[in-house]
Amino acid sequence: MGGPVLVVELAEMVPAAAIQRLRALLTGLSAGLEEKRVGKYDLHARAESLGVADTGGVDGRRPVLVSLMGPGIGDESIFEAEHSDEVDQKPLIGFTPTHAVDVIAFCNSPIDHVVTALVTPAIMDVIGGVAHAELREDQVPIVAGLPGVVTTTPDPWPAAYGSAEFLRAWTRQPGFRLLK
Repeated sequence: MGGPVLVVELAEMVPAAAIQRLRALLTGLSAGLEEKRVGKYDLHARAESLGVADTGGVDGRRPVLVSLMGPGIGDESIFEAEHSDEVDQKPLIGFTPTHAVDVIAFCNSPIDHVVTALVTPAIMDVIGGVAHAELREDQVPIVAGLPGVVTTTPDPWPAAYGSAEFLRAWTRQPGFRLLK
């Protein structure tokens, strides 16, 4: 995968009705949607459907993978591998994640960072959860004061946990860019 990644940490499995709402949301945000399995979608997110007017001169349709995973859905082994080297998240976000949604851009232009960071809170509006974003060290002070930040962590690598509001606020910061 060539672009930025965000993770939505979830306290429980997403109910089937919420997955149906997620599918409907992603269909509405995309110029094309392919469901690989329940909860895993390849889409061409339309930047304008996310409120992005300036695409920097590139096509506003951006390839994105959205993948719900954890016990009973998706690649359980990938979920376990991604969470095996994490610090104990319960003291940070109030729960130990049992499931997650990865939002992965296939390209790495500035617009891909913005689209990824705006698709993610749209997903969170439907299924809930807490966004987990890895940071560069110089980004920690920028995001720490944003609305919706639950916490930031310095070790073993800088990260921020926050709400959909946090991600939307962060995209409005000058020089916004996700860490891959």
